[in-house]
Order: sequence, then structure tokens, then C-alpha cells
Amino acid sequence: MKRDFPNQPLQFREYSPDEMRQRARAFADDLKRRRTVRDFSDRPVPREIIETAIDTARHAPNGANHQPWHFVAVSDPVVKRRIRAAAEAEEKAFYGGRASEEWLEALRPLGTAWEKPFLEIAPWLIVVFAEQWGYWPDGRKRKNYYVPESTGIAAGFLLACLHHAGLATLTHTPNPMSFLSENLGRPKNEKPIMIVVAGYPAPDAIVPTHAVQKKPMRDVATFL
Repeated sequence: MKRDFPNQPLQFREYSPDEMRQRARAFADDLKRRRTVRDFSDRPVPREIIETAIDTARHAPNGANHQPWHFVAVSDPVVKRRIRAAAEAEEKAFYGGRASEEWLEALRPLGTAWEKPFLEIAPWLIVVFAEQWGYWPDGRKRKNYYVPESTGIAAGFLLACLHHAGLATLTHTPNPMSFLSENLGRPKNEKPIMIVVAGYPAPDAIVPTHAVQKKPMRDVATFL
């Protein structure tokens, strides 16, 4: 097949079937231990760990290789305090009447509420932004493709790396999230999609039993 575009050899590492099974099982078992945490310690986490996780995320597959994302890592206590205050204002409205009773019923087994102290206690908040459009080098506006899908995959890479490094995580999605753009000074072409809270769990951290109950493989996968 003729390929009239710049290219280079694929850097692929092959493993024997037995080693593939072992590696896949070890990775699956490690990620099975990941749990959403709401009880965080204020114990410091080196910036290098967060940088490495974002470095992992930026290599996620994406539409047309436009890499339609931006990550803002926040450790400044003042900024975290502002984010918490704004998020709790939205969450208080959500739990106080904005959410349907069906939605609140679905959340009840998880024990969530409008208070979000973890946004201030955890050492790092990583705000994930989806870039709706970008710019070519000459300044022309450039359309981005598969933005939600691409950014979602990148967020998955980010969470997997943080967990693999030994940190606890939480994905927080207050609605609406425009306050994040304002507080973090992001441009209009970027839309915040989640806050990834990262740090060590508190010594007395708990996990709702409901959150540990996962659908069996037969209910989520079909092999033809």
C-alpha cells in the first residue's frame, strides 16, 4: 500500500501469549482495586507524580491527533478554596431542588451531599478541559474532532496512571462548571468536563458498599 505521508516505523513490543495473559491480569487486578475516594489526607504529593500522570494522559488516542484537551493542576490552597466555594454553591442548588428525585435516589446509596471538603483537603486538583476548537500555526481557527471521546479517553489514562502510582482519586463533576474556566483563567474554546481529585486517602477513609458492586462480565460484554 502506497503511503504518501510522513511516517516512521511502529515501536511495538511483542510478548508471548503467557506473558500477555500475566500482564493483562496483573493490570486488571491492579485497576480493580481503584475506588472513588471522598476522604482525603492533606499529605503532600510531589509535583513530579502529577506531571507524569498528565504526561501519560496527553498520549491518549484522539481525533485527527489534534489533542483537544488541557489539564490545569492546582495545589495552591487559595485557588482550591475558591474552587470549593464555587462548587459547593452549585452542589447545594443541585441537592436543594435542581436534581430530580430519581437522580437523588440513585445517589443515596453513595452517601453524597453538597459539602465537598476534599476539594480543599486533597493536595492536588487536576481540572480537565475539552478544547472545542483550536488554531493552526498561522492563527486560523481549527475544528477539533471527537472532542468528548478523546478527552474522556485521556481522563481514563490520567486516572489509571494516578492509581498505578499509588494515589487515591475522585472524579467530581459539578454542574454547571463554568466557574472553573473563570477561576482558572481558561479561554472560551475550552470547556471544563471534570475535576480529578488526587492524593493519599485519609487513614479512616471508607468506600460505600454499593460502589464496590459491579455488573458481571456477562452483562457488560458480548463476544461474537
